[in-house]
Amino acid sequence: MVENEHLSDKAKLDLKLVELAKAGKQSAYAELMDRYRDSIYFMMLKMVKNPDDADDLTIEAFGKAFSRLDQYSPSFAFSTWLFKIASNNSIDFIRKKRIQVTSIDAGYMTDDGERMHVDAKSSTMNPEETIMQGQRVTHMRLLVSKLKPKYRELVEKRYFEEMSYEEIAEEMNLPLGTVKAQLFRARDFLAAMMDKTKDSI
Repeated sequence: MVENEHLSDKAKLDLKLVELAKAGKQSAYAELMDRYRDSIYFMMLKMVKNPDDADDLTIEAFGKAFSRLDQYSPSFAFSTWLFKIASNNSIDFIRKKRIQVTSIDAGYMTDDGERMHVDAKSSTMNPEETIMQGQRVTHMRLLVSKLKPKYRELVEKRYFEEMSYEEIAEEMNLPLGTVKAQLFRARDFLAAMMDKTKDSI
């Protein structure tokens, strides 16, 4: 991967982490998530106005980005690429839920100081947002496989199969509140595992 000499020092470190992640170093995934989790979350919160939805969309954004690191080009900053994936994902969510969104036209600022504009009215989606079948197993999937079966199934349905809470509840014959509570707990377990992996490597 050829490094762009115009990247900031922060972006160059991101690039090194991406290369390590692609090489299979698990701690690199955790480091990338630590560096951008809060920024992505607050961007999602600004767009969808709901903390639970923002949390879901944040995890989904990282999952999608990590599943196709091979598509990332160092001709621009990793943060720009990640924020674009996150914004496209939230736009898709907004359209599906028909959420009334405010304060999007002003855009948002990435950690590298680049202002990104969000067009929620656009009728076309970035092709990067289509999850390709046959992608290599990602770090997120490896972590999910270590969850207890009841949590693993819920996470797979919610984040990999992109089912709604209501669809999961109906398919698994569970109360909607139980589905949400167990997914919340599963996210806590995943975050703890990522922190443990980072600290031990």
